[in-house]
Amino acid sequence: MSGAVREINEANPVDPWLLEKLACPVTRTPLRWDAARGALLSDAAGLAFPVRDGVPVLVVREAVVI
Repeated sequence: MSGAVREINEANPVDPWLLEKLACPVTRTPLRWDAARGALLSDAAGLAFPVRDGVPVLVVREAVVI
């Protein structure tokens, strides 16, 4: 593990390193964190994927249309 400190908190419960690796399961485009929704957004698909206990739930049937 590198010496970098990873900022994980309530405002962004997803590890930034992991967020860089995640992609929308529908469009394969990058996701972005939306603190107001508490979800990962896929702008290309128009979906918000929930994050539960710091774990992204990238299941389409669990997503909400934005």
